[in-house]
Amino acid sequence: MLEISKNIQRAKQLLNQEEIVAIPTETVYGLAGNIYSEKAIRSIFKIKERPFFNPLIVHIHSIDQLDSFATEIPLKAIQLAQKFWPGSLTLVLKKKSVISDLISAGKDTVAVRIPNHQLTLELLRELDFPLAAPSANPFGCISPTHPKHVVHYFKNDLKLVLDGGQCENGIESTIIGFEEQNPVLYRLGSLSLEKIEAEIGPVRIKNKSETNSPEASGMLSKHYAPKTKTILTNLIHEEIKSNQGKKIGIVAYKKIDYNIQPFSEEILSEKGDIEEAMRNLYAAMHRLDSQNLDVIIAEKFPDSGVGKSINDRLIRATKN
Repeated sequence: MLEISKNIQRAKQLLNQEEIVAIPTETVYGLAGNIYSEKAIRSIFKIKERPFFNPLIVHIHSIDQLDSFATEIPLKAIQLAQKFWPGSLTLVLKKKSVISDLISAGKDTVAVRIPNHQLTLELLRELDFPLAAPSANPFGCISPTHPKHVVHYFKNDLKLVLDGGQCENGIESTIIGFEEQNPVLYRLGSLSLEKIEAEIGPVRIKNKSETNSPEASGMLSKHYAPKTKTILTNLIHEEIKSNQGKKIGIVAYKKIDYNIQPFSEEILSEKGDIEEAMRNLYAAMHRLDSQNLDVIIAEKFPDSGVGKSINDRLIRATKN
């Protein structure tokens, strides 16, 4: 029986027994396990149906722990960690041997972050080990931002969802790696590229991988996708018209006046707040995907700040 609870001691007990627990973060919920337990790590991949070529993110509670897992840490990585941790930034760094090849997908790097969620930080401080935790959804599906999303996916596979309520940011962390000491963006996320570049200067963008060897999570062309066919457009009225007669769901930034009323609509921010829109994106996609629609039509967002990250998720959701 899957339990939804704020009981950190119960989560600690299960994790110490090499079980998997769904944990909240400020970005999305994660499927968490002991990084030192091969059993737990293999369980994450099995439950999530995640291919072993896709590396996991290690979650720690203090920047002082970083030296235990990473080596050759660039100065710019330290700058970013000091500025944005705890927070929605993941750093990909050269790993130490304590990190298994299962976690790193055979690479010589490890992805690390400190989540900005008090419940999970408290749990991490209680444990004698960090947690590996990809998003708590089947591979390629819409990420979960509420305990009920996790239950929908994994009611028969987990014993506990640690209940941290609705995720504050609502999409995954931004991932920055380093190639020849130079910063590279592997995944757009809920920390904007502009804020990162304001701290360390220009960052090269390399956020797509067409091969089965991505440098980090979230780089594959199809990801974060609903079951329902999804279209991303700048011309939402024309797209609605061309799908007339179908059960249409709409994802829009702000309120739209329709010539043809859709079957269902999700307005992500009535007041046009891009951060609020980001926070509401996945929950809206979950609701639409549960309605047996013929098509979801998503409006393209302003392509700046976290609008870039929202568009990135919608582009990957629309890939065939």
